[in-house]
Amino acid sequence: MEAERVREIIAEKQVISHQNVWRKTTNIRLAILYLLPSIILFSVFLFYPMFKTVYLSFFLTDARGAAAVFVGLENYLYLLQSARFQKSMVSTSLFVLYTVPTSVIIGLFLALIANEKLRGIGFFRTIFSSTMGMSVAASAVIWLFLFHPTVGIINNFLGLFGIPAVGWLLDPTWALISIAITTIWMNLGFSFLIILGGLQNIDTHLYESANIDGAGYFYQLRRITVPMLSPTLFFIITITFINSFQSFGQVDILTRGGPAESTNLIVYSIYQDAFINYQFGTASAQAVILFLIVFVLTFLQFKFGERKVHYQ
Repeated sequence: MEAERVREIIAEKQVISHQNVWRKTTNIRLAILYLLPSIILFSVFLFYPMFKTVYLSFFLTDARGAAAVFVGLENYLYLLQSARFQKSMVSTSLFVLYTVPTSVIIGLFLALIANEKLRGIGFFRTIFSSTMGMSVAASAVIWLFLFHPTVGIINNFLGLFGIPAVGWLLDPTWALISIAITTIWMNLGFSFLIILGGLQNIDTHLYESANIDGAGYFYQLRRITVPMLSPTLFFIITITFINSFQSFGQVDILTRGGPAESTNLIVYSIYQDAFINYQFGTASAQAVILFLIVFVLTFLQFKFGERKVHYQ
């Protein structure tokens, strides 16, 4: 009797085990079924192009973009020795340095103003965030007229003070700065809106306690606002940093990489090599280098920058 009872218990446990396994596999199959549309989209538009780019970076290609001759790392060595690519990297680095800190600082300044409880402040919030609703092409065309050397509003304004006209898009010294100004203006709406949302999520009791203790505005800004806003600022800095490396539309419309390749950012250089010069191998190598640079810098940002982030 005891042996039969033991066998029954073992059989019941085996049945329960099989049921649990079947339930788990059913959940996995169901999860895969729900994720299948996303997996297909990511595979077609992300994973396949990424692997194809890495593959083509080791080849010389024909005019159709098909791999013709395997050259290994020669495309990368050619780029590292190319003065044109080195100048493109310098221009890209300066562009990132111009746009990222300025976009975040101006966005923070406008958000602090718009966070005040004043009559009619909603109108200014709408104005400050309005650049989010404009395309890159429309924004670039607006600034193309503003930067016009003869009829542009900016040069006309400078002329009122006796300052000579500046060739914003024609002078290599000013062209990259002009592109950076356009990009800052384009990014401002997004930065402002996200930072404003972060400000409005800060507990007001912290400010009430600070006011009771007699703390001034700038002390509260340094000790309360910035620490409590640090997750939002970290997010904005990361997104703006990545987007600045991917800037293309404003460069194509305003300067097409000129003058004297002073605004030939790496993404525009990739476009020129691939779709103008039909050198898909070197273009793919540049894309891989760009990916590695952004990946490494973003990793370092998360590794060291996130230490200063104060999560609630």
